[in-house]
Amino acid sequence: MTTTILAANCNTDPAMTAAIAGVGQSAASAGTTVVGVTPAWGPSSAEGYVESLVTAAAVMDAVAGHGDPFDAVVMAGFGEHGREGMRQLIAQPVVDITEAAVFAACLLGHRFGIVTTMGSAIPGIHDSLATMGTAGRCRSVRAADVHVSAIGDDIARTADALEGTGRAVLADGADVLVLGCAGFAGLDVELERRLGVPVVDGVAVAVRFAESLVALGKRTGKTGAYAPRSADKEWAGPTLGSLRAFV
Repeated sequence: MTTTILAANCNTDPAMTAAIAGVGQSAASAGTTVVGVTPAWGPSSAEGYVESLVTAAAVMDAVAGHGDPFDAVVMAGFGEHGREGMRQLIAQPVVDITEAAVFAACLLGHRFGIVTTMGSAIPGIHDSLATMGTAGRCRSVRAADVHVSAIGDDIARTADALEGTGRAVLADGADVLVLGCAGFAGLDVELERRLGVPVVDGVAVAVRFAESLVALGKRTGKTGAYAPRSADKEWAGPTLGSLRAFV
């Protein structure tokens, strides 16, 4: 069986989309193809509530407008909005990297901690943990003060910043570290070497979780919160063309 997974970047940076898809492909099983999806509009990076809410709509619009068949979607924006909307929009499994990373961390240790980019991302991450019901397992969420757009400028410097912040998170009582940005994907192995604890990359884990759901023949439930929306409702404005037409 062949499987196609869309890795939907939460921002409009095509280089980051390619990097995310590359990490996802490296983690995938034989027979799985990971296809990167970049929104056509929105911010170049998502750091804070305004940008997060905008990117939620932009990502749904991009997936709705994707012309080729796919089997699952990985939402590659840590702590970003949109996963519930995506699950109502499509029937295919939707795996958010935030949920995937945190659920994996809960299987690997007693308490986890998260290292993210900037302080503006922290409140949204706490909100996401509360919605997921996992806030009680989290010891700490700290920012490494690395802008999303600057992650790839100097990978060694980024790794050093994550190491230093990760040590502070471990001192807070965490025994598993979660990388709180899709742009950090691929740095888990190096940080495990430096810190001596499990480090979870949400992109890799989300791809594997998505593969498992597809292999088990599972689809998103459509009788409750994710029931299809009305096809008769009128929409105004030109912005969300693909999303408006996708029912």
